[in-house]
Amino acid sequence: QQTSDDLAKAETLSLPVLLVLLILIFGGLAAAATPLLIGGLAIVGAFIAVRVINLVTDVSVFSVNVITLIGLGMAIDYSLFIVSRFREELAAGRTTAAAIERTMSTAGRTVFVSGLTIALALASLLIFPQVFLRSMGFGGLAAVLVAMVAALTVLPALLAVLGPRINALKVPLPWRRGGRAASDGAWARIARSVMRRPVLYAVGVTAVLLLLAAPFLRVQWGGFDERVLPAGSEARVVSERIRAEFPGGTVGPIEVLVSGGGAAEAERVATTVRDLPHVTDAEVTTTRGDSALVSVIYPGEPTGEQAQSVVRAIRALPDPAGAELLVGGRTAADMDLVSSLGDGLPWMALIMASATLVLLFFAFGSVLLPIKAVLMNLVSIGASFGVVVWVFQDGHLADFLGFTPTGFIEPSNPILMLAVLFGLATDYEVFLLSRIREEWDRTGDNTASVASGLQHTGRIITAAALLLAVVVAGFATGGIAFIKLIGVGMIVAIVVDATLVRLLLVPATMRLLGRWNWWAPAPLARVYRR
Repeated sequence: QQTSDDLAKAETLSLPVLLVLLILIFGGLAAAATPLLIGGLAIVGAFIAVRVINLVTDVSVFSVNVITLIGLGMAIDYSLFIVSRFREELAAGRTTAAAIERTMSTAGRTVFVSGLTIALALASLLIFPQVFLRSMGFGGLAAVLVAMVAALTVLPALLAVLGPRINALKVPLPWRRGGRAASDGAWARIARSVMRRPVLYAVGVTAVLLLLAAPFLRVQWGGFDERVLPAGSEARVVSERIRAEFPGGTVGPIEVLVSGGGAAEAERVATTVRDLPHVTDAEVTTTRGDSALVSVIYPGEPTGEQAQSVVRAIRALPDPAGAELLVGGRTAADMDLVSSLGDGLPWMALIMASATLVLLFFAFGSVLLPIKAVLMNLVSIGASFGVVVWVFQDGHLADFLGFTPTGFIEPSNPILMLAVLFGLATDYEVFLLSRIREEWDRTGDNTASVASGLQHTGRIITAAALLLAVVVAGFATGGIAFIKLIGVGMIVAIVVDATLVRLLLVPATMRLLGRWNWWAPAPLARVYRR
């Protein structure tokens, strides 16, 4: 129920703001309406795809949030990129057909590479057995692929129908001036300033990002509980009253299954468990055949360190003769979740990194740029994780954002953020590098290529980041704390990536690498040319 309410609230808040911003960015109603149209198609198409998936497997209700967020966000990004390039080609004097052909061979190719990269990053969530992460993988994958296909098919068809009328219904904006040459614009001046002092910019930006990431070094993991719900929710009120009015009990006892040995053996196990540190009581609560269940009570929260130490202590006990001890309950499930996620995380990282390295090589013909892109992604994501720990674990800004701090982070949330943010960061990297590569092929001048590429894409990347931040902000206003956490983390990553990383750190490192940016061994270079 809370998820449904949050979704309606997010759409109500974000869609009008998006339309106004798109009008300001494009300067006209016709162009501004196209991204929202493609966004609607992406959301509906992804819902249909997930409904089909739901015929064969369970899908978490929270996939609805990720579909709307990613589907709308990516559709707007892709539409912004394609429509901007189409208008640029029309302004250069090309016919509608020639402008579409040129747009799809440049911006369309970039959108295709970006969509595949983000889709593969989200597909890495499917390796986890947890329904929550797999559902987010299904939903995100469907949203990105439908948004990409719509941007590469429906949008060009719409542009072919509209032609020059894409500039219709202009809105007079006093600050809009005629276009400048690529070498004279503000973004080009920023690029040249960075490349005059590349070491200073690279060191300074890296220091800021590491400072933002530092809190992540002290992250504490724990499972979510009823505190993810808004204060006053019935489920949360019940748990709070149990703690306050029944101090001898707990909302999440540790359950010990004594399999074999009967009730007598179970009583001996309960006696042994009562003597363990932090255990306040242990009682045999039910028996069936030669198996029995022992409920263990402890002080504090099911997510607390005391509860976890009790689970570890019970699991360290030797099995009784002829019986087996199995430990379950909320705390044990949380600990097993962390262990399971830790086992899958290296494979997830391998999938994301490999997909990015391969696809970016085919896109740009460079060996070093894909490696640099992976490192840049990790730096910006690390900054986001640090802010999330500072806010949601430490409790800063809790009153402003409207959540209850728990002192820990639920581990599946950063893994979901890692997949989404890695894909988004690559998205902006592809937008920037595609234009730089285009200029490099034309001029062979590294410095001029970076300046011109940044001039052509800097405004688009900034606009795309602003629009996506608005979409995400709509979800961050919801009542579910971990959706709010994901929203805040994404906003931080988007802002950091679109400003400090893409506009400052990338040009600085490209200036330092020089012609090595485009180096590839001869066999790989032949593959790229083909």
